[in-house]
Amino acid sequence: MSDTKTGDKPAQGYRGQRTRGSLTGLLRAVSDVIDQRSVRSVYQPLMDLQTGEVVGYEALARGPIGSLVESPLELFAAAETIGRTVELDWVCRAAAYRGALKAGLDPSLTLFVNNEPTALGTPCPDDLLPAVTAAEAGLRIVSEMTERALATDPAELLAAVARARAVGWGVALDDVGTEPASLAFMPFVRPDVVKLDLRLIQARTDGEIARIVNAVLAETEASGATILAEGIETERHLAVALSMGATVGQGWLWGRPDVLPAVMPSVQRSIPLISSPGLAPGRTPFDVVTAQRPVGRSTKQLLLPMSNHIEGKGLDVADPMLVLACFQDARHFTPATQLRYATLAERATFVAAVGTGMPDAPMPGVRGAALTEDDPLRGEWDVIVVGAHFAAALVARDLGDTRPDQERRFDFAITHDRALVIEAAASLLARISPLP
Repeated sequence: MSDTKTGDKPAQGYRGQRTRGSLTGLLRAVSDVIDQRSVRSVYQPLMDLQTGEVVGYEALARGPIGSLVESPLELFAAAETIGRTVELDWVCRAAAYRGALKAGLDPSLTLFVNNEPTALGTPCPDDLLPAVTAAEAGLRIVSEMTERALATDPAELLAAVARARAVGWGVALDDVGTEPASLAFMPFVRPDVVKLDLRLIQARTDGEIARIVNAVLAETEASGATILAEGIETERHLAVALSMGATVGQGWLWGRPDVLPAVMPSVQRSIPLISSPGLAPGRTPFDVVTAQRPVGRSTKQLLLPMSNHIEGKGLDVADPMLVLACFQDARHFTPATQLRYATLAERATFVAAVGTGMPDAPMPGVRGAALTEDDPLRGEWDVIVVGAHFAAALVARDLGDTRPDQERRFDFAITHDRALVIEAAASLLARISPLP
């Protein structure tokens, strides 16, 4: 939970820190902080933009006051150098929970807590479990995920979202607008809260910002998610946030990160959690789609034009896309197909290809995943494209013919139903290997 952007002054940075002390001293300082669990939390209020009420707080991590690693940027940069980022993230989260519990955070208020992407899926250290258990029982938590987690390890991200929902917590997608991936992956996270990056609020509105905001509005209109605007420092920023559909905001206009108040407010209307059922990536794309759509039968030669047409939608740079495909076996990922997918990778947000024997990076910019011998996906040919405003899937199951390749027959279905396409895509995302 290294977030510094929602009310902190810009940190000097890791390299700047090294001018004030030796690298050895800096690394020793962060080791001591982690070993002694001496991270502290400050909290920035979240405001209902209609009523002006405090509806929650975001917890932000700090090192000990006056230490070399007081700033979260120095703290996490040094922890990364010594390979202890994951442990530090758990220490920060536990500090956020303990601080909120000690202050008696009213259960009507929502506590937003950041998650470091590399820490997703790692077990909590034993000594921190009591704080986590107490938070599950006594706090209303929203876990913040960033776009770095989306593109780095989408399979673990889906699992982390499922774990948060299993204990009744909400999920926020943070930094929306900083990377195209945050838009393309939004329907898979199904966030309760979408946090607009401060750049969208503080910069002058242009075509790019308008595209981002329209994508967010399309998703939140369908899902019922809350839009939260970060970085509101002036009345103009507030007006911009309202025009973008935000109903909750945070920023220096209402307060900088600080200790929680001695007298805790309560609200009549908490930030709503949409209670998304989440995605169940266990079924294959063919199973997902054909459970609700009629099945046809055709040869590979006749299906190829339809497959290429759907793939081609991934070239639309105005609507950042995820392009996911299953080729059964890596030998079907031919040189011509490789070139086509390399071009897709230059324009689409995320491109992945799975199949038996498929390497982790079959082409520059293309993520791969090798299927196991018993994976039912080995019998499928799937092409799925998902963007903010477009979704389509071709799913096909090999009938096992011994005919020439182009004459092989498949049962198939095509759908543009967004919910079906997203559920089918989740099955492929769950198999993608994480980046090193």
